[in-house]
Amino acid sequence: MTSRKIKQLATLGILIAISIILIISPLRFPFPPAPFLEYDAGDIPILMGGFIFGPLAGILLSVVTSIVQAVTVSSGSGWIGCVMHIFAASALVGVSSAIYSRSRNMKGMIIGLVCGSLAMTAVMIPLNLIFYPLFANTPVDAVIAMIVPVLLPFNLMKAGINSVVFLLIFKSAGNLLLGIAKK
Repeated sequence: MTSRKIKQLATLGILIAISIILIISPLRFPFPPAPFLEYDAGDIPILMGGFIFGPLAGILLSVVTSIVQAVTVSSGSGWIGCVMHIFAASALVGVSSAIYSRSRNMKGMIIGLVCGSLAMTAVMIPLNLIFYPLFANTPVDAVIAMIVPVLLPFNLMKAGINSVVFLLIFKSAGNLLLGIAKK
C-alpha cells in the first residue's frame, strides 16, 4: 500500500472519529415536536469525506460510522438505528458529493447539498414506515400521521443544518484534510 493510500485511510479514520465525537457532543438536541428524534452534527465529517474523496468514500464512511455508532454510543437504537443511519447519511453524502464531483464549484456544492438533503428526507419516509413500527411497537398509521408534522421537518432540519455548517467550514477544513491526505 502506498503512503498516499495510507494517508487517505488515516484521514477517513479521523473523520469517523470526529463524527462519533460530534454524535456524543453537547451539540445534540431533541426535536421539540418529537423529543425521541435528536439532531446531531455527526454527518458533517461524513460530508467532508464524500466531497474530498468522492461519493463512494462518503458512503463507506456512512456505513463504518453507523456501525461504530451502533455498537458504542447509540446501542439503544440497535440494528434498526444503524440501518436507518446508513441509508440517511448515504443518501445525503452520496447524492451531494456525486453532484459536486461533476461540478466542483460553489454552485455545484450548493445544488449537491440541497439535492442530498432532499434525498435524505425522501429516503427516511419509507424507512420510518418500515422500521419505526418495529422499533417502537407503534402502528403504521401512527407513523403515517407523523410524516408531515414531524418526520419531514426533522429530516429537512437535520440535513439542512449539517449542510450549512459543512458549507461554512469546507473551504478551510477541506483544504487542510486534502493537503494531508493527498501529499
